[in-house]
Amino acid sequence: MPSLKIGFIGLGRMGLPMSYRLLAAGFDLTVHNRSQGKVRQIAGAGAHPAESADQVVRETDIVLACLPDVATVERVFLGEDGIVASARPGQILVDHSTVGLDQSKTCAAAAGEKGALFLDAPISGGTERAGDGTLTIMAGGPAEAFRRALPSFQAMGTTVRHMGPAGTGTVAKLVNQLLVGIHSVAAAEAMLLAAKSGADPALVFEVVNSGWGQSFMLARNAPVMLDRSFDDARAPLRTLLKDLLLIQELVRKLDAPTPGADLAFRLFSEAAAAGLGDLDGPAVVLPMEERAGCRIERVPSRE
Repeated sequence: MPSLKIGFIGLGRMGLPMSYRLLAAGFDLTVHNRSQGKVRQIAGAGAHPAESADQVVRETDIVLACLPDVATVERVFLGEDGIVASARPGQILVDHSTVGLDQSKTCAAAAGEKGALFLDAPISGGTERAGDGTLTIMAGGPAEAFRRALPSFQAMGTTVRHMGPAGTGTVAKLVNQLLVGIHSVAAAEAMLLAAKSGADPALVFEVVNSGWGQSFMLARNAPVMLDRSFDDARAPLRTLLKDLLLIQELVRKLDAPTPGADLAFRLFSEAAAAGLGDLDGPAVVLPMEERAGCRIERVPSRE
């Protein structure tokens, strides 16, 4: 059984199943969440409950956090009673959240001033892969910190890589999200074109997804569009829009041309402005359907 004491802060859609994977691997786990209901839930499975982030830091060797947005990351890591303020020399602090490059570098610098080691280690794979421990984890920061944190990462993911110095994990995640956004729009556009033309969109999806046009986001999003199951928000549209905004910020800083990402940001922004932010990501197609005067749906069998 692993001897490291692990702390986990943020038991949300991703953090809770990730924490269960750490428990299943035998780690001594201390958890904190703003909503104490989830703390009590996982405490029933063997985790130690903590009333604050400060308590988690004081009682553990490695502190992992998975938080919903930039503002929360800045408050939890850099606040007066936050993770960094309570850190001790040699302690490892890990942010699994999706934030901007500036936030990751700021957290790394602040941790360094306390003698602690910081890893930006965002994740990809969604709630399904968080639950079965097959996430992709991309970590930036000191190699020694990555080596020491690796056993905990391997309990949660199967593709785990050290990307380089501070910020490189975050850059890798933003590149991933750029592709997710573009491919989501492409899948919506393709499925709508099939439906508008009069073809059976389910059949078009079946054949295209076995050809060169296949993509993970087409395979993930097409069934949602066909079944109209947008309310099952496994990955809310607003979350991807948040990531696309972070990409826009990085693009402006680097002066890099990203016309596909620019279009995805505009279309996701349009969908969010229409009140669709809490729906599943494929709902980006709904304003497009309205303009086309056509819905993507399964064609009843003629047999």
